[in-house]
Amino acid sequence: MTVPEPVEGFRVPRRIVTGHDAVGTSVVVSDGPVPVTRELPDDGVAFHEVWVTSSAPAVIGAGVEDPTAGSITVPPPTRGTRIRINEFLPGHLDGRGLQSPVHRTESIDYGIVLEGEITLILDDSEVTARAGDIVVQRGTDHAWANRGDAIARVAFVLVGGEFGADVLDVLPEDVRDGLMTHGPRDGAAAREAS
Repeated sequence: MTVPEPVEGFRVPRRIVTGHDAVGTSVVVSDGPVPVTRELPDDGVAFHEVWVTSSAPAVIGAGVEDPTAGSITVPPPTRGTRIRINEFLPGHLDGRGLQSPVHRTESIDYGIVLEGEITLILDDSEVTARAGDIVVQRGTDHAWANRGDAIARVAFVLVGGEFGADVLDVLPEDVRDGLMTHGPRDGAAAREAS
């Protein structure tokens, strides 16, 4: 494998959150970098948490509450949503050519490639998505790899889901025992901005 040229590192995205003041006027309640980021330098990956909801319909509050505070988990809440920006640096592949562990969540995940290119690895195939492409990831075992020479930035919108009977008929009986329910690489430190 050739070593890529040095590239720009992780870039914390700006988040603008709206709300309402005491008389119902639409206002900006916060404007700044996302408050929670987890960087995994050895893996060349960063998770930037943008927003999370815990129910559907989502409760819309007026004030400055921040649902991203707390632990980072990969999947969204069971009946909720999560939006994050993931960044994948080039040159951080394991011996199998992967940058993330193979994992499955019971969710629908929309991966919108903002910059660069990222390879989605499935059980029997893989596909490379480039800036402007959208991956609709539907509860399958998968992994990610940046095999290019530039950073890949992907916005993920994750929606809590439930496997349909037709999927459960073809998956192992204990499929839910193997779902990813935790955060990225247990033990990696999260950096919370103030």
